[in-house]
Amino acid sequence: MTENIAGIFAAAIAADPTRPLLTWYDDATGDRTELSGATLANWVAKTANLLVDSAGLAPGDSAGVLLPPHWQTAAVLLGCWSAKLEVTGGRPGEPASRPVDVLFAATDRVTEAAAWSAGDRYALALAPLAAPVRDLPAGFADYVIEVRGHGDHFNPDPQDGPQDAALAARAAQRATELGIGAGDRVLVDAARYPDPVDWLLAPLHAGASLVLCGHLDPARLPDRATTEKVTVQLT
Repeated sequence: MTENIAGIFAAAIAADPTRPLLTWYDDATGDRTELSGATLANWVAKTANLLVDSAGLAPGDSAGVLLPPHWQTAAVLLGCWSAKLEVTGGRPGEPASRPVDVLFAATDRVTEAAAWSAGDRYALALAPLAAPVRDLPAGFADYVIEVRGHGDHFNPDPQDGPQDAALAARAAQRATELGIGAGDRVLVDAARYPDPVDWLLAPLHAGASLVLCGHLDPARLPDRATTEKVTVQLT
């Protein structure tokens, strides 16, 4: 068993990079975005290259991530861990714990992000079709625009990052506790499972794919579970 997050992600897509790995639904907007393993890997590589080439970061540097569960959040987190950064989260309203070298924030948390001491700052609209931010806040670059110009491949340092071992152990434990196994199709209510260990790393560690649902409408759950061939529901 690898204890390296980049290795866990690579193993999760190795058997069939073309199969759907992460399907995102937002029942408030009607958005549905499906990413194969190869497509998500492309976003992850671009994010890691953004961090290394544009932000000039190195293993052990820190990232603040003020983002809800979302497919773009998956790309940001996996990109940070691929670049061997230490990721600091922040639930809405929680104060910043310490300065960070780079900060990613959803546009609805920009005011909160102003209290964080950070180097480069990237805003995310989290809009359908990966649309850019309409009114970019001062002091922020648009993640979607900036990341597109970076390379599609990234070779992670083979050494573990500062959080790899602990995250991998938690992911393995949570996969067992949540009943997620290899080949499962896991539907996740993002509001109930906001911890990325639950909605992202545990399924990846187990070799499962996921259907991540924001603003989940319970009335749509039975049809969605059938359509997406869901085998495990975290709702």
